Amino acid sequence: MRLWSVHPQHLDRQGLVAVWREGLLAQRVLAGGTRGYRHHPQLRRFREVPSPGVSIITYLHGIADEAARRGYSFDRGKILGPPDSWLSLEVSTGQLAYEWARLRAKLAARSPEVLARWADVELPEVHPIFIVVPGPIASWEVVTPRR
Repeated sequence: MRLWSVHPQHLDRQGLVAVWREGLLAQRVLAGGTRGYRHHPQLRRFREVPSPGVSIITYLHGIADEAARRGYSFDRGKILGPPDSWLSLEVSTGQLAYEWARLRAKLAARSPEVLARWADVELPEVHPIFIVVPGPIASWEVVTPRR
């Protein structure tokens, strides 16, 4: 499961579809609708806020907004409520840099034309739910060494 902090505009088609599916799974987990993935580290940041369900719902609406902008028809009926336009979560500069490096590696392998669009971007824009704060990679992130 990867719930990207980067703005979904930076994702290729495969990444956008994957984050939608994984976000819907996260919504199900946070709503208590499944026993699997309950302890997945990616869910910690959504659980650390007073309303975890609202945070993932707001996250999913951001993904659906990008899909609509691209002309895709993600079913918003699968989202369990409206977004909270006042809600924001923090993402550290270290976490954002780590995710950006990971995403760039994925794009290099499967969508080099998408990677080329962002070649000059040192740090990407973030998903609308996040605000960037200084700091290291998040404690919940499972850091994998580069190959």
